[in-house]
Amino acid sequence: MKRSGFTMIELIFVIVILGILAAVAIPRLAATRDDATQSALLANARTCISDVASVAQATGTVPTDLTTIESCAAANDLAAGTATIAGNTLTITGTIDASVNGAHVVGGQQVTR
Repeated sequence: MKRSGFTMIELIFVIVILGILAAVAIPRLAATRDDATQSALLANARTCISDVASVAQATGTVPTDLTTIESCAAANDLAAGTATIAGNTLTITGTIDASVNGAHVVGGQQVTR
């Protein structure tokens, strides 16, 4: 009577191959998540800047309390910041608290995360 099935060595090879694939895939997935977080933070900052500029143009004054701007308050990190205008330059100062790992380019600057 012939028994069919996998030998122990075949099962070990499959487990080793799956381990190698997991070792390669998991860091790539983490980097993708970090990139998505960074993109979301930058998008929130851009929206806040755009909304502050719109309010400044509509009212003639720059709102210095960013909690009054809905998109800045939604960004949470920027709500505690301030806005100033000098000539044609709008400056928003705030902090974005985030953790990322790896290397990427932000605003034309190479950043190591």
